[in-house]
Amino acid sequence: LEAGVSLGAMPVFRFGTDAQKAELLPDLLTGTALAGFGLTEPEAGSDAGATRTTARLEDGEWVINGAKQFITNSGTDITRFVTVTAVTGEREGRKEISTIIVPSGTPGFTVEAAYDKVGWHASDTHPLTFQDARVPEANLLGERGRGFANFLHILDEGRIAIAALSTGAAEGCLEAALDYAKKRTVFGEALSTRQSIQFMIAR
Repeated sequence: LEAGVSLGAMPVFRFGTDAQKAELLPDLLTGTALAGFGLTEPEAGSDAGATRTTARLEDGEWVINGAKQFITNSGTDITRFVTVTAVTGEREGRKEISTIIVPSGTPGFTVEAAYDKVGWHASDTHPLTFQDARVPEANLLGERGRGFANFLHILDEGRIAIAALSTGAAEGCLEAALDYAKKRTVFGEALSTRQSIQFMIAR
């Protein structure tokens, strides 16, 4: 089961209630739905401790305001929700950061235009904005105030997958470069016979 859970679904898998897991995980595991992992912010990067997005409880609902950026799987036709970190109060003079499930299509939740990226075009990546986006109080994911710690735990697991993706991309680039250097001819010889090209590939 764990091997089939994506980064976007992992917070629900790790910290969701039984009801949240029963409702959300089946579609995520079969690939009929996707989820976004809403941590990074314009001014905070991946520093969850610098989160500016806020969520306040009002009449049994979380009212969310703020912005996220570089959020993967947040704007596809099958994106079901995004888990977002938000400041939900203070504890002993420090920010209380919690995680909240925000379903796609929630009024006030806007998925902005996709980034024009150099690579990874198959990866759906968007900035997100929240303007008085309201979700039920029950959409709190995990213990209130544990959002920072929980997301750090998810990042520790996710970095392994990102390392694998990066290694695979680098291997693919090397293979493509070698193939091109062998097939491309310059002055009647393969480009791969040029020492400067050999040094470049070796590096």
